[in-house]
Amino acid sequence: MTTSESSGSVVRRILLGSQLRKLRESRGITREAAGYSIRASESKISRMELGRVSFKTRDVEDLLTLYGIHRETEREALLGLAREANVAGWWHSYGDVLPSWFQTYVGLEGAASHIGIYEVQFVHGLLQTEGYAHAVVVRGQPTADPAEVERRVSLRMERQKLLFSERAPHFHAVLDEAALHRPYGDADVMRGQLQHLIDLSEQPNVTLQVMPFRHGGHAGESGAFTVLRFPESDLPDVVYLEHLTGALYLDKPDEVAQYERVMGRLRADSLSPSGTRDLMRRMLQLA
Repeated sequence: MTTSESSGSVVRRILLGSQLRKLRESRGITREAAGYSIRASESKISRMELGRVSFKTRDVEDLLTLYGIHRETEREALLGLAREANVAGWWHSYGDVLPSWFQTYVGLEGAASHIGIYEVQFVHGLLQTEGYAHAVVVRGQPTADPAEVERRVSLRMERQKLLFSERAPHFHAVLDEAALHRPYGDADVMRGQLQHLIDLSEQPNVTLQVMPFRHGGHAGESGAFTVLRFPESDLPDVVYLEHLTGALYLDKPDEVAQYERVMGRLRADSLSPSGTRDLMRRMLQLA
């Protein structure tokens, strides 16, 4: 199975959930009534409509019947989407080190056509060297045994293949300058990370900017975030916000628009891509 196929299953799950929600609402059926029809709770219907859970064919069939969808061609189109949505992603093999709330993100990341990120604490995971990633994982998981650390690092390296794949997204990163100065690993690791960033910034699908200290306060005061955009017209942009024990996925147009405005201001106020490379080259010379 290719990365695009397994990542696409997450998108199909969200699209199917959206279609089922629209059908339910157009018929004036409550989530409670829909849940009753498939022997499930209202919250299960909510999770299905948000694309947060897998779909049983029987459940989809029963919901389509409840919603008055009887034409075979229309039913088969949605049932086919359900089958495709249940394809397991490559990341499921890392389930021992991958929290359930992050699995959705990995799938969306792999399906996105544009990924925009703002990062403060450290270099973003898709841009980390193996040595830097190892240091980040050890710092974040101080009680993890060596085998678990290696699994977490391996997962991160696997995710990075996305940037060099046939369907690579455009990746636009804004890093706070603090992320370049805060040491993870020894001096050799930090030098390697700086050189890696310089090299990646010259990739045609990667745009890298740094928000310099000298700018002072800036639009990213609320912290790190990610904006994901997809090629499917039916799928809205998604803002991903990670916290200590989970994550938020925002897709309401007004909320997404606020984050996109902040991202626009961050990009306008940060160093240009060429200025960013110059800064990193100077840092590398002094490292």
